[in-house]
This record gives sequence, structure tokens and C-alpha cells, in this order.
Amino acid sequence: MSTGDTADDAPDRPLKRGWTTGTCAAGAAKAAFAALVTGDFPDPVEVELPSGARPAFALAMHERAAEMATAGIVKDAGDDPDVTHGALVRATVRRGAAGAGVTFKAGAGVGMVTRPGLPIPPGEPAINPVPRRMIAAGIAEVAAAHGIAADAEVEISIADGATLALKTLNPRLGIVGGLSVLGTTGIVVPYSCAAWIHSIHRGIDVARAMGLDHVAGATGSASEAAVQKLHGLDEVALIDMGDFVGGMLKYVHTHPVPKVTVAGGVAKMTKLAQGFLDLHSKRGSADLDALARLAAEAGADADLSARIAGANMVAEAFQIAGAAGFPLGDCVARAAWTTAARALDRADVLLEITVFDRDGALMGRAPFHPAKR
Repeated sequence: MSTGDTADDAPDRPLKRGWTTGTCAAGAAKAAFAALVTGDFPDPVEVELPSGARPAFALAMHERAAEMATAGIVKDAGDDPDVTHGALVRATVRRGAAGAGVTFKAGAGVGMVTRPGLPIPPGEPAINPVPRRMIAAGIAEVAAAHGIAADAEVEISIADGATLALKTLNPRLGIVGGLSVLGTTGIVVPYSCAAWIHSIHRGIDVARAMGLDHVAGATGSASEAAVQKLHGLDEVALIDMGDFVGGMLKYVHTHPVPKVTVAGGVAKMTKLAQGFLDLHSKRGSADLDALARLAAEAGADADLSARIAGANMVAEAFQIAGAAGFPLGDCVARAAWTTAARALDRADVLLEITVFDRDGALMGRAPFHPAKR
């Protein structure tokens, strides 16, 4: 998944697209297989993307021995703040057993799947289906050109992948020992947050496959720790939702879990209460006038409402309300529940909203209720 800068830091110029780890792995595997067959490494090497486009990639390294060949491509993620940008993706290829087709191994820095629910079953290298198809297609192309069978063992490795994986959600998803080889189009779109959305979806898939009946999506580490403590949840039930509450809830709409909690800080949940499903600051800020009106509708007097509207930020508005003994967090949670229920829209799923302060104290709650608009 991508880490580091946020979309607020994106430059104003047109953003450069990049290439997925799957594309790099496919190019490296094709070049290595070609060298195994002919003795020569094609450099640059062409890769066919799922769209049919055929970009070419320079090899960063290559070496050949009697029974195997290795080629490597440095991943260029363009302007996306991808954790694997600049990583060396290598493929070591050996001849496979007759009729076996292309088989896959996890080399150093590539994880193994240990939990159900992912696109690849437990016990397999974390090389996703589209990259597998791209790798197999490249090998088949070389094999057809030389009139041989496309039987090969492909071992993918990523330099420093085990360390880089700790910056991703792979450990929580049950992918151990390294990174996943990802990609559906072969192209990285800058700041699309596709890797993050992918991780949200896979987290829900794993929870469902393990039979969990409750997941909690949190906007950050403080709210995640707080909601885990509140409900005594297993780590697998925790979904690192970030700002993408809409993305999580819409996926649960088609991949239901009996109980869903949305957890967040006072500012993020205020934005959810005001109708935002993407809670990133670039999408807009919380409206303190609207927050004051929400408080007034719930019984706050004119003076308190005016002080809430005049606060410098949401956290201060909550402090003002707390000092007056007014349950602003519950008001926000109820309004946020309404927004979230519209996106989830399933009577067979119980939805809860929890609002926490920065110290993890529960500031407001809308209890579980069927999420049917």
C-alpha cells in the first residue's frame, strides 16, 4: 500500500503514472526465461498489460547460471508515494516439470499467504492473480517464439521487502515475510490510493473468511486502539479505513458482515455527520456553523450554540460543549450514523458509530442498529 505523503502534498503539475510490482515482476520473469532459453537477456524487455499496451523496461541487473536465470527491474511508481517506489523486483526462473506450466515461489521479500479470504489461498506466495497471468503470458510468448513448452518455475523477490512490508497492512492480513506482488491494470495512478482501498477490501475478505461477525473501521491509530479496547476485538477485525469510510461501507454492502463499527476522532466524525464519505482534508473541512446548528437541534441553548460556532476547531467545540455538560459527541454520532447507513444500506447489517478524542476517551456513540436507509 502507499504510505508517506498525503494527497494534499501532490504537486500542481500533471502527475506521472508508474508501474505496479506485478508489471515489474512480469518483465523480469520474461527476460529471465528468455535468457534461460536463448542465453541472452532482452533489454529492454516488453510487457503486455491487461489493456494490451506494451511498455518496455530496462533491466537493472541480470545473471545467468547453468540451470537458472535472474533479471531485475527497479520499480518506478511515478508520482505516487508508494512504499515500493525504487525497490528492485527480481525474478529467478528455472525450467519446470513437463506439463506443469508456470509455478510460483516466494523469494526474499515476498510474503506468503497464511489466512483465508485473499485472492490467493493460504500456503501460496502473495503474488496476486493478475500479476500471475501477466508473468505466465510473458513466458508463453517467449516459449511460443522458440517452439517449446511454457513450463517454468518463477521465484519473485523484492529487495528489502520484509522491512517494507511492515509499513503495509500485510501482517494484519496474514501475509507474512514480505510484500504482496500486486496490480490489476499494471499501472499505478498517482494518489488514487488504490493500494489502501485494496487493503480495506482484503481486510474485510479475511475477516469474513475467518467467520468474524464484527469488524471495526477506524480513521487512525488512536481510534483503532480505542475501539479495539471497547469491544475486545481481534486484530483481524480491525480495518485500517483511514479517510475512506465510504469505500469501506460500500464494500460491506456487497460483502456483508453482521456488525460494523465506524470509529474516529471528533473532527473526522463531524465531517461524516455532515455528509462526507471521504474524510480527507482535501475534500473539505468540518463546518462549525453546521455543528452549532446540530447542537441547537438537540437542545443546546443559543449561547452554547454561538460558542460552538465560534470555536477555532472541532476539538475546541467539543471542549466547550463538555464544559457545559452537553453531549455533542452523541449528536455527531447520530448524524454520522445516518450518513454511514445511506452508504451501507443493508437491513441485515448492524451499524455503530463511535467518536473518540485524541486520548481514546469515548466522546459519543450511536448504538448498533440495522443500516437500512
